[in-house]
Amino acid sequence: MVNKQQLTVVKIGGDIVDNDQLLQEFYNHFKKISGPTVLVHGGGNKASALQKELGIEPKKVDGRRITDAATLEVVTMVYAGLLNKKLVAGLQATGKNAIGLSGADGDAIRAHKRSVADVDYGFAGDIDRVNFSFIDELLSGGYTPVFSAITHDGKGQLLNTNADTLAARVATAMSSKYNVQLYYCFTKAGVLEDVENGDSLVERMDSTIYAAMKSAGQIVDGMIPKLDTAFEALSSGVLRVHVGTIQILSDNTQKHTTLCL
Repeated sequence: MVNKQQLTVVKIGGDIVDNDQLLQEFYNHFKKISGPTVLVHGGGNKASALQKELGIEPKKVDGRRITDAATLEVVTMVYAGLLNKKLVAGLQATGKNAIGLSGADGDAIRAHKRSVADVDYGFAGDIDRVNFSFIDELLSGGYTPVFSAITHDGKGQLLNTNADTLAARVATAMSSKYNVQLYYCFTKAGVLEDVENGDSLVERMDSTIYAAMKSAGQIVDGMIPKLDTAFEALSSGVLRVHVGTIQILSDNTQKHTTLCL
């Protein structure tokens, strides 16, 4: 059996991107990761704030943004522009040779416009494929790809894609060559039995525990697509998935949630 090189895929949420102090701490932890890395980032509140300034009222259903044409322009400017380049510059300052990307760059991530069922999410993109060869070429060249959650359909249309899903799909695609560990980092210690009690951490979660907690209403809103795609990644070749604070990137003794099948 051929030993695979380790690859670390990290997704950071908007609560980190929005906080300059947390973001600086994130850079310090991220730079300590050995081996090739990929970063995927969310958008935080910056896009919603800009929408309001422009007179566009942000709309969400179950934690997911409704992306009409005007909103798509704003989130593209903020996610793929301002925030992406801010992160790239911050990583460059730590010695990480980061390169900022959307899914359209290098045809990295192809998606399609989500069909309308109960809710019309507008220009929301569901991923069709990840360009393994392109990302692998960047990693082999010593680059750290930094992905915003903007994808494209191959026909000229940009799409707004869930960042948690994007991270999981990138991790899954790269697992054919690498031993991939996927980290979801935010401000909580991990998955909590009671979101109001920081001491109720679930340190090890399998699909049975997840289903029970979801049924009991302990896991709701944005955590559902995060964990759904995380378990899909585990069943599709990703070695491990971790959920917790940014400290887990450089300290494996830091308590967090590890997902397992």
